[in-house]
Order: sequence, then structure tokens, then C-alpha cells
Amino acid sequence: MRTAVVVGAGMAGLATSGALARDGWQVTLLERGERVAAPPTALVLWPNGMRALTSIDPDGGWPAIATPVPDGGVRRPDGQWLVPPRSRAAAGNSPAVAHLEDLYDALVAGLGDVQIRTGVTVSAVRCGPGRRPAVGDGRTEYEADLVVAADGIDSPVRRALAPEATSVGSGFAAWQAVIPGFRAPVLTGDRGFGGETLGAGYRFVAIPLGERAAGRGGVYWVATAAGAARPESPATQLALLRRWFAGWHAPVGELLAATNPEDLVPQEVRELRPLPRAYGFTSGPGGVVLLGDAAHAMPHHLGQGACLAFEDAATLRSLVAGAKPGPELTAAVEAYSRARRPRTNSVVRQTRRMSAVVQARGRLALRARDAALNQLRPRMLGHAHGLASDWSPPE
Repeated sequence: MRTAVVVGAGMAGLATSGALARDGWQVTLLERGERVAAPPTALVLWPNGMRALTSIDPDGGWPAIATPVPDGGVRRPDGQWLVPPRSRAAAGNSPAVAHLEDLYDALVAGLGDVQIRTGVTVSAVRCGPGRRPAVGDGRTEYEADLVVAADGIDSPVRRALAPEATSVGSGFAAWQAVIPGFRAPVLTGDRGFGGETLGAGYRFVAIPLGERAAGRGGVYWVATAAGAARPESPATQLALLRRWFAGWHAPVGELLAATNPEDLVPQEVRELRPLPRAYGFTSGPGGVVLLGDAAHAMPHHLGQGACLAFEDAATLRSLVAGAKPGPELTAAVEAYSRARRPRTNSVVRQTRRMSAVVQARGRLALRARDAALNQLRPRMLGHAHGLASDWSPPE
């Protein structure tokens, strides 16, 4: 039987493990945490991400856990429109939002016979001609025909195989939260749309969740601010957010007021610069592949990080579905790298361009941004949405 070891039980690792297992692979999933758990936030799924998930598991019931998100446009902090809302339906590129608890539940349900081993921190990697690939934690070595590194931006597997790719700060900090439905303010009219507001180095996005989300609905919001991640406690950081966003149009203040410190998920936003020189490395009868943030961590301004990870999983599954260990599998490992690098490079470039727009600061820079945004955003996001909506799983 073909064997695979997947490192990392986040969304990318869970999706890949389930996909390989359904194709007859004997899969071992390694997780450094003591349990597999979803962060208490949500995720925006663009059409490419939804197609990838459907390709990975056609019976996963993905539409049932996601709620469509209309375009809420872009405003200034005083509520004036920079870009009015417009319909995405005609372009066929409407995203959806899902609570991560629901998404993780669906991914875990699709694991089947995957062996999960928690509390395993990978510290050693074996990859080279004539030897089966393997990873180890100093006590146990896990050898397989295929090793999948889905272990995030600090991936020890990537550091061993592609040391040129290093994680650097993206120049801003981020916070996410989900306010449960029983505590969330009632959003109606314009206040109910999933829109964004841009200030001087600050951004706030609010998206109402569907009533089914994690069984309690609610509102998902994301805030970003230029600068490094904050070291203070969640309660202090929440107080800072309320101060920074004081005076912004409704419902920003109401949402922050309804957020509890335990709801807050601070994030240190980092990215890989440069990207790895390859995403696949042959070894013996198979090899090692990089997937998700281990391969292409990026700022989240276009919301494509997780969607690209699901694309990775769908592409890998397609390429190795019928590959036997030996020349067929090593060829599939090389084909995966060739297929994914141009795609991720394009999305990362577009994300970095949008990052410059979002982080504009200073009077002149803001005036230039606001004046150009009505033309710039449709063009930039139109291209980005095209990247998202045009992708289809390989046959």
C-alpha cells in the first residue's frame, strides 16, 4: 500500500490527509499540538477554494456550512463611500463565509482511516536520492513514500529543504473575532453587508455569519493596523482597538463593544520572502511536497491563503491519485511543483500590491489612494477575483 505522512493538522493538512486516504493511501497525520482544534474565528472562501474543497471531497457538504457574502463596498472612517457596493453575481465570483469550527468538523469527518498522532514536533527531515523520505521528532522517525509539509509558515520541513525562503513581517498586525449571535448587535441595511473601511494605516472588515454558523450565527470581523504585533494581553489589545477605531462609522464601535477579550484572536502577520525555489523535492520512490503556508504564506488582504492551500491539496491529490512509488510518483512530485509555483506567484504579487494600498498613511498618500481607489480597486480586485474564479481543479 502507498504510504504518506502529512505534517500539520491545520486546514491544509486535514484536507490533504482526507483526500489521500480516500484514494487508498495509508496516511499518518502528525500534529505538534495535543489535539486537533479549530481557531475560534471564521474564513472567507472564494470560488476557487470552494471548488477545491468539492474536488477533494464531493460529499463534504461545503455549501451547507458557508453563507454567501455580498460586496459591501469600501468606506472611509466617516462612512462616506470610496467604492459603492456592487453585485458580484454577474461575474460569478461571490465569496462565502464559514465558521472554522464547522469547516474543521467537516474536514475531520472526511479523514476516514487516517492515523492521527498529536504531540509530535518535527525536528528532522530526510530527503535525498536513493532513500525514502522521512521526518522525525528526535524519538520516532516517520518514513513514507510521500511526505507532505502542511506545517505553516515556520515549517521545519521547508527550512530544511528550501532555506532561502524566510518569514518576515508584513508591516502590520491583525485581530480577528467572532461575536456569537446572542451577543452580536443587530445589523440591518448597509450595516448588514460584508464591507470594509479604510483609514490611515487601519482597516476594518465586518461580515455577518449565517444563522447555522457553529450553531449560533453571529458576526465575524477583522481589524488591521500598521506596525508590529502587540505584546499586551487580549483585554489591553481590545481596549486599544476600541480607542483606535473610536469615531468610525456604525457598526464598527458597536462590534468592538460587543467583543469580549476571550473572543479576540491577535495575529502576527508574516509572509515568505522569497518564495521557495520549488514546492516538490524527489527522494527515493517519492518525495516531499510543500503545501499551504509552508509554501506560500502571504498577507491576507485578498483572502486567498487558505483557498490556495485547498488548491494545493486538490492539485496534489489529482497528480498522485494513480501514481505508484517509483518513477510515477517522483514525476508527480515534480509536476506538483511546476503546477503550483506560477499560480501562487501570481496571487502573492497581487496580494502585495493590495497591501501597499491598504497600508497607505500620510495626508498626501491617503488623498492619492482615495482618489484612485474607485478605479484601482475594481481593476486590482477584478484581476484577483479572476484568478480566484477562473481556477478549476485539474482532471
